[in-house]
Amino acid sequence: MMMNRRTFSAALVAGAAATLLSSRGMAATSAPVKARNVVLVHGLFADGSCWTEVIARLQAAGLNATAAQNPLTTLPDAVATVKRVLDRQDGPTVLVGHSFSGMMVTEAGVHPNVSALVYVAARAPDAGEDYTALAKTFPTPPASAGIVFDGDEGRLNEAAFLRDFAGDLPEARAKVLYAVQQPFQKALLTGKTTQAAWRSKPSWYAVSTEDRTINPDLERFMAKRMGAKTVEVKASHLSLISHPDEITQLILEAAGQ
Repeated sequence: MMMNRRTFSAALVAGAAATLLSSRGMAATSAPVKARNVVLVHGLFADGSCWTEVIARLQAAGLNATAAQNPLTTLPDAVATVKRVLDRQDGPTVLVGHSFSGMMVTEAGVHPNVSALVYVAARAPDAGEDYTALAKTFPTPPASAGIVFDGDEGRLNEAAFLRDFAGDLPEARAKVLYAVQQPFQKALLTGKTTQAAWRSKPSWYAVSTEDRTINPDLERFMAKRMGAKTVEVKASHLSLISHPDEITQLILEAAGQ
């Protein structure tokens, strides 16, 4: 059968898309590279201490774990911070991001030391994608209403923090986390990734089914789009604290342990 130019172009695009999807699927199911290093990055309304429970478990398993401190200023600043930490790693490294820091994982994950990516209830945009526009295609999660600004500095108010961010933690623990919350700069929210590391690196994703900060269906969409090995954890947005065993196990799997 004769194929005209339009039909040929459509077939070419479809074939390229099929190849891309196939390669992402293989990335999630092939045997992961054995890694002894893990770099963990925090998102908004937090600092590096939110990884404490996971770090202790990774160290007990014999891995070298480092929590990068997200400056919460601009996306380029944040990515540069992660890259500096990755530069210091000796050999294959699993890069892990929670919440907003999935933006940094997606951008910095192309670093040659990164062997695998792990997203924990995290943003996972495509290159150049407007994440805010993507998120608006799903129902708005309750925590969004609790963001308040003092000039260019944003934070989550206490009621929203306890109810919508850390809803499955004991109140006393959640209040400690609220006390160490770091404000973010409004400019941080305008950044867009220029690369999507999940298109070339094996990826894992932990969906928080009770999440009130990022819509769980949006998490499922992003995980499926990247062809990630996905687990669902019955947890709030802070699954890394309320369910550290499950999150650690996912990271260990990505590390080939």
